[in-house]
Amino acid sequence: MFALGIDSGTQGTKVLVVEFKTGKVHGRGFAPHAMIQGLPWDEKEQDPNAWLEALEKALSIALKAASIDPGRIVAAGVSGQQHGFVPLDADGRVIRPAKLWSDTSTVEEALEIAAKLGGREAVIRKLGLDLAVGYTASKILWLKKHEPGRYERLSTVLLPHNYINYRLTGRLHMEHGDASGTGLIDIRRRAWQDDVIRAIDPGLAEKLPALHSPAESAGVIQEKFGARFGLKNVLVSGGGGDNMMAAIGTGNVRPGVCMLSLGTSGTCSTFSAEPVVDPAGEIAAFCDGTGGWLPLLCTLNMTGPTEALKNLFRFDNATLELLAGQAPAGSRGLVFLPFLDGERVPALPEASGTLFGLNRTNFEAPALARAVMEGTILNIGYGFSRMQTLGLDPAEIRATGGGSRNGLWLRIAADVFRKPVATLREHEAAAFGAALQAIWTYHREQGRDQAIAELCDDLVKVEKPLIEPRPENFGVYEELQERYRSLWTTLKPEFGKHKKFQERL
Repeated sequence: MFALGIDSGTQGTKVLVVEFKTGKVHGRGFAPHAMIQGLPWDEKEQDPNAWLEALEKALSIALKAASIDPGRIVAAGVSGQQHGFVPLDADGRVIRPAKLWSDTSTVEEALEIAAKLGGREAVIRKLGLDLAVGYTASKILWLKKHEPGRYERLSTVLLPHNYINYRLTGRLHMEHGDASGTGLIDIRRRAWQDDVIRAIDPGLAEKLPALHSPAESAGVIQEKFGARFGLKNVLVSGGGGDNMMAAIGTGNVRPGVCMLSLGTSGTCSTFSAEPVVDPAGEIAAFCDGTGGWLPLLCTLNMTGPTEALKNLFRFDNATLELLAGQAPAGSRGLVFLPFLDGERVPALPEASGTLFGLNRTNFEAPALARAVMEGTILNIGYGFSRMQTLGLDPAEIRATGGGSRNGLWLRIAADVFRKPVATLREHEAAAFGAALQAIWTYHREQGRDQAIAELCDDLVKVEKPLIEPRPENFGVYEELQERYRSLWTTLKPEFGKHKKFQERL
């Protein structure tokens, strides 16, 4: 038997055909997504229907590569980019393009919701996490304020993976994990939070789907869709946000393991059997895709700055790694604040990037390349330290995402975090995790209640040897981490035009 793992991300859709028994990937496909062009710098939008077109293309490629009878596929799981807002009308049609996780145009709306609730501390008391600008809640209020005609048509609020599930199964379904990133639920009770909903619109509650356990299925692929690909009676698991599914795909489903995702965004998360609420609101106490919790740090700038550098100098990935490797740890004193798209942690949605410490010894391509790579890791290192202060200190880091193919980046991470870093046999952790969740759900539907941690132990393969931290670099990065923090806290008052936002920081 086989399962489909579908990951609808920011850059495109990936589909894996995964064997139940071994976890072997028999086929894979990819189709890109385009951003809507011509928007202001802080607005990031995509057409949800383009996700479906990409899914069909990627699925066709994966099935062709797998060379199996599609009738042997019995389950599917969908991972999607978190926090996006997909508004549907009463007929289930998309009202407008989806505002994405990286859209930071809703600062005023996030502040307005927080003010109505009594400020940041009150928000954290009610939700168990802070209301980040990127979360769905502020996007809903943005639609109400800026496009009232479209808001009047709003009948259902979905997230990207929910929308794909809806088009596959015909059913509206929302599970705890991805929903915990809307800023609309109390993550401790796993229930919609009435005060936050009323702060946006008292009528919003009726536009939110019922919440479900991640162990529940979302339905079965509709015959009309399945017939085009030879799929029959394929069970669709609840799915989840890309971070929740990547946690499954890396085996981050029990204490002691930490997932480091080096993708468009940078995330660092670990499993907890209980909610871990950060009183400072920097670590998001999300629910996970298995029934537990996923304390998570998210930064907006990971591969974005390196892609910008590559485009500027026309580097490829190999050249970037080679050049950066020619500079020593610490980039000869050059420090890069990577806030090209603002930032979530630290909370600087209107920040800009900064190169600090340029001199004649480091004004060169190797030091610049390494500084950009180090800056993105130091940004995550700031949040990783915060996780440790909350009692979360995993023994091993498992890296995934496109950046995990860069050995130097992983070595920098090992040195900054002072933890061994592992890579995985399957790099597409979100799509793979979605397939594993689908296998788990299928087994449960068939009466086999296997723990998902056992399933991951069997199917998630860690590559050896691990990348070990180098003590000779600890001092360099400890000093650099402190300089990094000092720089952004010193420059912070210069960022942004919202006085209230600065006071809130």
